[in-house]
Amino acid sequence: MTDDTTKCPNCNSEHAYQDRDLWICPECAHEWSAADGAAAAAPQETGVRDAHGNALADGDSVIVMKDLKVKGSSSVVKGGTKVRNIRLQDATDGHNIACKIDGIGAMNLKSEFVKKA
Repeated sequence: MTDDTTKCPNCNSEHAYQDRDLWICPECAHEWSAADGAAAAAPQETGVRDAHGNALADGDSVIVMKDLKVKGSSSVVKGGTKVRNIRLQDATDGHNIACKIDGIGAMNLKSEFVKKA
C-alpha cells in the first residue's frame, strides 16, 4: 500500500521513486520534493493578495509597481504612484481593487500590479 506522498501529483502514478530529496515519476518525468507536497496540501487563505503575496484589506495603501495604461484614455498611471484607501471587490476580470488616483479619478486595478505600502 502506498501513501499519497509517493503518488505523482501530476499523473497520479504509483510508480514514483525517491532520489535524495526529490521524488521522480518514471511515467511522466515529473519531479517534486516531499516538502513541496506538504506545502501544497496546506490550505491557502482566500482573499486578495498583492504581487508579493501580502494580504490586502479595505482602506490599505498600495504602490503601483509598473506603468499602467488607462483604458479609453491617453493617460498613464506611473510606476511608484501611491494609492490610498483602496476598496476590495469581487471581479471576474481580475480588477479586484477599486480606488481613486489623483489626477486620473476612479478606476479599478489588478492586485498583481501593486504592492502593499
